[in-house]
Formats: sequence, structure tokens, C-alpha cells
Amino acid sequence: MAGVLDGIKVLDLSWGIAGPMTGMLLADHGADVTRIERPEGDPFAGMLGYKVWHRGKKNAVLDFRTVIDLGLFKKLVADADVLIESMRPGKMKEFGLDFEQLTKINPKLIYCSITGYGDDDDRPGYDALVAATSGLQFEQRGWAEGALNHMAGREDPFAGAVEIDPNHVQGANREGPLHVASKWPSMGAFFSALTGISAALFARERTGRGQKVSTSLQQGAMACGSGVWQRAEDIDAQGFNTWIMGSSSPKGHFKCADGKWLHNWVPNPRFILEASKGDTLDASPDLSVQNDPDRFGIGPEELLVMAHYQPILADALKKFNCDDWVKAAADGNMTMQPCRSIEESLTDPLLIADNCVTTVEDPELGPINQVGITYRLTNSQGAIQGPTRPSGADTEEVKAYADGLPEPTVQSAPSSITGKGPLDGIRVLDLGLAIAGPFGCQLLADMGAEVIKMNTLWDSYWHRCHIAYMANRGKKSFAVMLKNPKGMEALKKVIATCDVVQHNMRYPATERLGLDYASLKEEFPHLIYCHSRGFEEGPRKNLPGNDQTGACLAGVQHEDGALYAGGDTHPMWSLTSLGDTGNGFLTAVGICNALMERERTGKGQFVDTSIVNAALLNTSYAVAKPDGSGVERERLNPDQTGYGDYYRLYECGDGVWIQLAAITAEHKAALDKLAGDDKIAYFKAGTGDGSIKALAKAGIPAAISDPEASRKLYENKDYKAKNWTAEYHHPYVGKLEQIGLTYNLSDTPGVIGSTPLIVGDYTKAILEEVGYSEDEILAMAHETAILCDPPLPGQKEMENPWGL
Repeated sequence: MAGVLDGIKVLDLSWGIAGPMTGMLLADHGADVTRIERPEGDPFAGMLGYKVWHRGKKNAVLDFRTVIDLGLFKKLVADADVLIESMRPGKMKEFGLDFEQLTKINPKLIYCSITGYGDDDDRPGYDALVAATSGLQFEQRGWAEGALNHMAGREDPFAGAVEIDPNHVQGANREGPLHVASKWPSMGAFFSALTGISAALFARERTGRGQKVSTSLQQGAMACGSGVWQRAEDIDAQGFNTWIMGSSSPKGHFKCADGKWLHNWVPNPRFILEASKGDTLDASPDLSVQNDPDRFGIGPEELLVMAHYQPILADALKKFNCDDWVKAAADGNMTMQPCRSIEESLTDPLLIADNCVTTVEDPELGPINQVGITYRLTNSQGAIQGPTRPSGADTEEVKAYADGLPEPTVQSAPSSITGKGPLDGIRVLDLGLAIAGPFGCQLLADMGAEVIKMNTLWDSYWHRCHIAYMANRGKKSFAVMLKNPKGMEALKKVIATCDVVQHNMRYPATERLGLDYASLKEEFPHLIYCHSRGFEEGPRKNLPGNDQTGACLAGVQHEDGALYAGGDTHPMWSLTSLGDTGNGFLTAVGICNALMERERTGKGQFVDTSIVNAALLNTSYAVAKPDGSGVERERLNPDQTGYGDYYRLYECGDGVWIQLAAITAEHKAALDKLAGDDKIAYFKAGTGDGSIKALAKAGIPAAISDPEASRKLYENKDYKAKNWTAEYHHPYVGKLEQIGLTYNLSDTPGVIGSTPLIVGDYTKAILEEVGYSEDEILAMAHETAILCDPPLPGQKEMENPWGL
């Protein structure tokens, strides 16, 4: 089966993480990717992740300083579809290889540029430095007062009201920022670059034009912070604030009788206490969260309840082994998974059977297990094209191919620039729940698609919460009761007008409703149908899943918490995780791919991915041997300060934390000369300002880890002008500021749409569009088949069936 990107030619000039990973996923779906290296080599050549991220690519060494190689490269560009580069701003222009020049010889070229901080900022763009300057390091465990209070400049409302045991919360038992193993800014930039390229490829099918796709590690960090970096005028609005995004609340981690950790999110007292009260575990579905009137709510005051329950629940969990709890949770329909190592993840038979983990025969390491195919289309199941090739392995072949191409000439470009988003004219039905599904549809809305969000009649409870706000802007709410035949009939009429249906419901639920792909494709053969799961295909497929459990299974929490070090280390669920949202990016990529193919064939198809797939990408810097043994790699310092002495955080005498990125041998020698053997003592004896100046003078990349960065984010006029941040008035919370576009397109720019939805705000208009009369709509409202906002005369007010 040919991949959906079969015939697409990609030139990958990138290094680091984001660019190479982008090229990898393009290759996984059939693109012909050629990695171009410089003669002096790649400064990150020793990274274990390169065994994964450069798989399936040809490798050629070209010297752009020579006329011959530069000329050959331009021939390759004229023949290519996509170019990926991550040079410092201005470097490609020095060679005459910037977008403005290359688009003259290839107007169909999609040119993806990944920088540290944007095209106009040439600060060193190392991942940890961006995490430091953006404030992301302080968001790993969050703030005692919680995200919304912090952004509003408020103090902790519960300070002194409850004593927090440090063993019950996340992160090293010290003050200050955390440097975790996950490369969050780079991962955010990768997901953004891949999404931007996929949108541009679809747009090109319609316009015949290529364009520039721009993203940065700064935007990647902002993608990670989309949940914690929201600022609202009235955070006390009913139902808006929660305890979740703060450092004081336990996060559902528990150690079991066998010493293994598991994560139960959200912790469920009734299930844990009832199931464990005997000598053996006894769980059943009637203990699940859906049937528990005493489960934790999400209001800020619930922090006090959780602090009370945490030691009680911890004692109950210690009675039985981890695997027994996980099995009981599956029986009881609960979200609970083990916090296991990356090596355990990469040798999991269920992940291997799904092909989201695969074995690659590496020429140096032999067989190694690594992340496999992370999204699939009916017509493009994905395939690994081979291992990472040695540097220069294909130079002669690539040069010979280029030599046979015609000399580039200036081409005239199609004049079909609309200035509209790449998905303008595409209608999407969002049937999703929580974050993973809706976030993916928000990305489609940001591309200009018209997104209709189907809501239940009681969804206002969820949609008043700040967490829902991060995934539901730019949408029209259609609130309908599917158990009412008239409600289902109305939804089917809406589906008939849609190009895409996307959701993350457990699939058996859609089958019962007749909303599964098999039921819809016969009537709507043009439909792109995307389903996102918590887990892989197999026994876990229909279990309840979320960001937290996906991160457990993939090894994210184990590695970020440095559990391998033992002692008092704990699992770490980052508040800036890219599990739900990374999964959302993958759904957007798959949908864009399927839409591109539909432009050629007229046929729809099925797209699927999962949260655990996104989490496996987040840990793709590691590989494992098929027998479960590890392959040597750098390990995080147990106190979550970074790696070793040269790529880590140091605290100065005035409490300022400095992030170092001494990457090269020259950097390391300069640091040794400056700070000596006891580098901790050196920095502790100085000030932040003095240390930064000394490091700059010595030529050592470094940055202050900024605790105030998030509070300054929305004062940045440049970010607003670029649509990196968004601002609007929301009827419930007043002025609302959020993270905006995480990539930019030059010809089909993204669209910051309307404020996060209000349940039922477009129900009446959508029904009128599909042919319902005013009387029919009013009758449906009286029968509680629909809900409209503002309410129609006589419309019943819906109560939350959960009693929350």
C-alpha cells in the first residue's frame, strides 16, 4: 500500500529534535526524504534520538560554500515538494537559500523554517534555554496558588489552610524550576511544524502554490503552556477555576505493595477504598467514577478534600501489587495505569502488535525497538523505510540524481492567493470529549475550517471550566440529545453537510449510536472520519484513557521523575504535557492528509491515532533492545536540575536560577575554566546577573530561568501582532487571553476565531440551515431534544446529571 505522501520529495536540512522528527513522520507515510548534512558534521550527531528521528531518510553531505554543491542543491530544490531547515535566522539567506529566493525556482515548494525564537531573534535556540526563558521550567509542577491565580497576580487562597506533605506532591523536594527529561519546546515545535506542512500540502492541492511554514521552539513552548497560560479578567466566574493546574494538589500517584508506582487520574476514593477493603482486590463497574456521587469535584476548594484523602488512599494502594490494581481498574472501568520505564514501554507486546512500537535493524546497534507508526489512514497504514543511514552514505547517489536534473529557472507562480486559512470551506463535526478530541478540532478551526461542536444538553458545567477553554475556541455549539430520536435525526442532517467527523469517544459508544464509521460511510462516502483513542488497538483499546495514563505507559512520567534513580523520586506528570494536545495535533495531521487525498480521489477514509502514540513520540529520544535491556543514554539528575554538569540548572546566591547549555567541547572547556570543578559552589557564590554576564563573556550559552515569563507573556506586542497570542471578550469571564497560533503560513494564514464556545450558541442557526422551521425548533426545545443559547421561550433548564 502506497503511503499518502508517496511521491512527495523532502529535503531535510534540520538538526536537533523538531526538524528531524518532522522529516521522520513524513517518511513514515511514504515521502522520499533526503537528509542534507554539512561537511563539518551535525553538532548533535551523538544524540541517541537520531537513531529514530533520521530513520528512513537518504543521507548526503553537501558543502554550500562550493559553487558545485550549491548548484546541485538548487537543482534538488527545484525538484522538491518540501524543505525543512532549522538554521539560525539569516543563515539560509547568506547562501541564497531563503524562501524568497527558492520559491522563484519552485513556486510549489513548501518551505518549513524552525527557529529558536522566531525569524527576527537569533538567540541560541537550545531546548533547555527556551524552556528557561519562556517560563516553562516553572510550569512543570506549577504554582502553589494555581495557574489562573498566578496569571492574575493573586496569592494562594489556601495558604496555611492545609499542610501539604511533600511526599504527596510532584517534583524534587526543593524550591525553583524543574528541568525534566521531556524536550517540551522542541516537541511543541515538532507537532506544530508537522501540522503546518500537512495543512500547506492540502492547500497546495487547491491553489497550486507552495508557501512558507514558520514555527519556533518559543511557539512550541507556548503550545505546551496552552493549558496553564490563560489569563482571564474574572477568574472567580462560576465554575471557571479549578485545583488541577497547581503544585499543591496531589496528582494521583501512588506506590503499591511491590514498590511500583501507578497513576489514578482523577483519584477515585470510592473505587480505591471499596475495592481494597478485603484481603483481595474486588472491583466491578459499579465502583466507577460514573457511579460515584462522592468523587472529587474540580473546584479550587476540593484541594482541601484531596489533602485529607491522599494519605488514606496511599495506605489502601499499598495493600496490593501494581499489576493487580491495574487489572482491577480495567474491570472497574477506571483510569489507572503503571508508571513504567521507557524500556518496558518499548517492549510491550500490545504496543508492538499495534505497530506503534517497532523494531528497526540499526547498522551500529543491531535490532532496536523504537516508536513506530503514530497515526494511520485507511489508505496509508504507514511503514518504516529503514534505519538511520550513516553520514554521507548516499552522497554519490544524490549528487548523480541532481546532476541529471535540468538547471533551475525562474518560474511563474499561480496567482490563486486567497488570504484565507488552508481549510477554508471545510466543515467539521466535533463529537469529542474533554481535551484530546476537541483540541484537534480547535487546530482545524485555527486553519479556517468551520467547526461545529456537538454538545450534550448538560455540557455547560464542563465548558465553564478553564481547561475546556483551551480546546474550544472558534467553534459553533450544537447542543442535542442523541437519545431523543429527533435529536439524532437532526445530527444526521448536520453530518450530511460535513467534510470531517472527529471524536475521541470510546468506539463501542459510537457503534451503539450508529455514529461509527461503518454506519456512516455508506451514506456519506466523502466523509473523513477521525477517531482518537486513549490507547493502542488491542485489549486496552476501549479502556478509559487520558493524558496521564498515556504518559505512564510510554515512560514519560518515569523518565521526567527520574524514577530510575530510586530514593525519594516520584513520577512526574508535567502540567505542560503533550499527550492530549499532542494527540490533537496528530488528528489534525491525519485529517489534512486525508483531505489532500480526497482532492485527488473524491473519497473519504478512516483516520486513527491515540494519546499513547503521542506520548511515545515524546519519549522517542530513547530506544531499547528487544530483550528489554536499555541502550546507554544520558539520564536526568535525580533532583531534576538537568543532565550532568554542563546542560543543567544552577542556583545562584540571590535565588536566581540559570540554565546552561554547554553543548560543544569548546563550551565545556570554557565552563571548566570559569567555574572549576565545584560548579554548584561557583554559582552559589555569585549573583544571577553577574553569572550571566560572565557566561556570556566566556561564550557559554546560558539563560535565566524566568519565573515571571508567563505573567509578561500577554504584554508582548510582537506576539500579538504575529497571532502567537489571542485576545477576546468572553461573556462569562470578560477579557480572555490565550495562546494563539503555534505555526504561521505565508499564503493561507491561520485564523484566530471566536471566543471559546457557549453551549447551544449556534443550535438554532444550524437547525434552520438544515431545513427546520421555527415551530419545529421550538417543539424540539420543549421536548429537551435540543438546547439553545439564548434560551428559547419555554426551554427547560438542564441540570447536570452528575450533580456537580
